[in-house]
Amino acid sequence: MADARGEHSSTGAGGGNGPEPATAAVNGAPDAPEDNQAPQEPPLLSLRGRRIGVTRADQQLGEARRLFEAAGATVIDLPALAVTPPDDWGPLDDALAELDDFHWIVFSSANGVEAVERRLARRGSSLAHRPAGLRIAAVGRKTAAVLESLGAAADFVPPAFVADSLIEHFPISGWGLRLLIPRVQSGGRTVLAEAFAAAGARVVEVSAYETRCPEQWPSSALLALERGELDAITFSSGKTVSHSCQLLERSFGADWRDRLVGVGLVSIGPQTSARCLALLDRLDAEADPHDLAGLVAACERLLNPGGN
Repeated sequence: MADARGEHSSTGAGGGNGPEPATAAVNGAPDAPEDNQAPQEPPLLSLRGRRIGVTRADQQLGEARRLFEAAGATVIDLPALAVTPPDDWGPLDDALAELDDFHWIVFSSANGVEAVERRLARRGSSLAHRPAGLRIAAVGRKTAAVLESLGAAADFVPPAFVADSLIEHFPISGWGLRLLIPRVQSGGRTVLAEAFAAAGARVVEVSAYETRCPEQWPSSALLALERGELDAITFSSGKTVSHSCQLLERSFGADWRDRLVGVGLVSIGPQTSARCLALLDRLDAEADPHDLAGLVAACERLLNPGGN
């Protein structure tokens, strides 16, 4: 966390130091006519013929499917999270009623952004019309993209898409700041709240949503697992690992681990990797960067070790 106090320079979406790559002209001036540009190479279908199981929230499989299919893969949906409201909206609503008193609101997931936006709408407000003194920090490209789509671009996005990076690169000292952190009701990391509190910030951490285990996987997914047709399974959070284990045991009984023999296990980041090792006793690849594009690239490296 930076030691400088006072105003900061934005490094979020649209800022010069954020993780989003700048768009630049290649092989010619940006205004050159199409017929003067070099012909585009067709996309490299590095996962052609591969079947990839994708574990994400049941409402959020679309972007992962698009990226994997663009690489030539056949995607098997393994919905491992059902996003639901928290048991009690009271703490979040109370915090949102006092937004004027906060310096920063810190989002570590798109689910948190969407939950806060819905609760603000009930009050006739929105993140785009937040108090002038309230800054927004976001962990992850997807989180920042959802904020931008709401007209509330993040003021700060860390260079790596994990919570620890936000703490390390936070643009001002936490001393004396009042921070609001909307988070998952259960199973989320408290490292953000603990680290900011240790730096002298006053932190209010509230439940904005819950993620529960679905009842079962689709029959087509279970059949693919039973037949040993999957080349890899990707995990996007620790909970997707935990819930996948529950769903596998529910469907296949005590020998459920046998269904994973020969299937690559690919994690989106360090905390998810730790859960894989704890519950599945192995991990075959980890995304770098820690986002969906990195997850696709990790599958490409795992399944095509020679680059072919």
